[in-house]
Amino acid sequence: MIDPLHQFTISPILKIDIGGVDLSFTNSSLSVLVTLVAVCAILSIFIGNKKLIPDRMQASIEMLYEAIADMIDTNIGKSGQHYFPFVFSVFLFVLFGNLVGIIPYMFTFTSHIIATFTIAIIVFIFITILGVALHGLNFLSLFAPSGVPKFLLPLLIPIEMISYLSKPISLSIRLFANIMAGHTVMKVFAGFAAMLGILGIIPVAINIVLTGFEIFMAILQAYIFTMLTCVYLNDTVHLH
Repeated sequence: MIDPLHQFTISPILKIDIGGVDLSFTNSSLSVLVTLVAVCAILSIFIGNKKLIPDRMQASIEMLYEAIADMIDTNIGKSGQHYFPFVFSVFLFVLFGNLVGIIPYMFTFTSHIIATFTIAIIVFIFITILGVALHGLNFLSLFAPSGVPKFLLPLLIPIEMISYLSKPISLSIRLFANIMAGHTVMKVFAGFAAMLGILGIIPVAINIVLTGFEIFMAILQAYIFTMLTCVYLNDTVHLH
C-alpha cells in the first residue's frame, strides 16, 4: 500500500552542513525556487512584451492584476493601492506554490505548516509595522474600539489582542490544511489504482477529476489567503 503521507517528507538533494547547522538544499527548497523562478519569469515576460492586443498569456496576467486590484479597492479602498505590490506578490507566490505542487514528482511546500506560517508571519509583521508607521501609539486603539463602555475594556482588550496575535496562525493553518488534505486524498486513490490492477481505472478516473478540483482549490486558497491579507490591511490602515 502506498503511504499517502510519504509525499510530504522533506528530503535533502544537496547536503550542506556549516558549523553544525543543516543548510541542505531539499526538495522543498527546489519547489520554492521553481515557484520564484516561475513568478519572476512570467512577470518579466509580461512587463517586457506588453502588446496593444494581448495574447492569452498577457490577458491572463492582466486578469490576475485586475482581480487583485479590485480586491484591494473592495476591502481597503483606493488608498490601498499603495500596497498593491506586496499583496500581488503574496498572491502569486501562494498561487504558484500551490500549483507547482500539483506537477508530478514536485514537492508541495504549502502543505507544510512551517512554510505557510512563514508567509503568514511576514504578512503579520508587515501590517504591524505599517500600523505603527501610519498611526504611532494610536495604533493601540485597534484593541479598544470606540463606543465600547469603559468597564468592558479590561475584558475586551485581551480578547482583541489574542484575536490580533492569532491572525498568522489562522492564515497558515487554513492554507496548509486544505492543501495537505487534497494531496492526501489524491495519493490514497493513486494507491487504490496500483492495487486493483485492471479495475484501477476507476480510481484513476476519480484522480483525474480530483486533479481538476485541486487546481481549483490551489487558486481558491491563494485567493482566500490574499483576501484575508487585504482585510487585515484594512484594519491596520483604517483602525477598524
